[in-house]
Amino acid sequence: MPIEQYYKSRERVGVIGAGSPTKMSVTEVHVDSVVFPPAVKPPGSDKTLFLGGAGARGLEIEGKFVKFTAIGVYLEDNAVPLLAVKWKGKTPEELTASIDFFAEIVTGPFEKFTKVTMILPLTGKQYSEKVAENCVAYWKSIDKYSDAESEAINKFLQVFKDETFPPGASILFTQSPSASLTISFSKDGSIPEHGNAVIENKQMSEAVLESIIGKHGVSPAAKQSLGVRLSDLFQQIELQK
Repeated sequence: MPIEQYYKSRERVGVIGAGSPTKMSVTEVHVDSVVFPPAVKPPGSDKTLFLGGAGARGLEIEGKFVKFTAIGVYLEDNAVPLLAVKWKGKTPEELTASIDFFAEIVTGPFEKFTKVTMILPLTGKQYSEKVAENCVAYWKSIDKYSDAESEAINKFLQVFKDETFPPGASILFTQSPSASLTISFSKDGSIPEHGNAVIENKQMSEAVLESIIGKHGVSPAAKQSLGVRLSDLFQQIELQK
């Protein structure tokens, strides 16, 4: 699908770096009936992050693309100048096609927040087992699967085992540069102040986002949205010089 289908101008606009000389506008994104606002304050964080991009996760079933979840990826303000050092001047298509670009988002020294909102109902067991499978496959591919990661996966599965997620409910991941992963749940689309659980494991923290926007990420639409929106923000930096 063309990138333009995933990135359209909206009326609501947020501003990155509102208290600094560098101010950049960020729009909200609609994925079906799910609205991702321009900025949010994640659970367990004292910072407000901007919407990097958003898109659906789904599968082709009998010739029809069936959407299961809508995924929004938020980034700390300093992600833009840090990423722009290497990636400014690249087109949206070049960014979207670059494995290294998304790897730098996943591992960058800035806070990330991912909101996964249900379009179709899922149980916690269904969701967590698939994410765990993707994380383990990624770790094994880079030869970083140890006892610590195995323990982190077990903790991850335990957090989800009794949960159910009807349409409109959300799973929230706050990824801290200090290597912690805060997991939160919301039944009504709101963002809670505190998380349900924290897993202290750098590989686990990064692998969740990697499974969404990495080399084998489950949401190409979210990757396209990130490519378009960040390319535009890098250009805004150029214009302000």
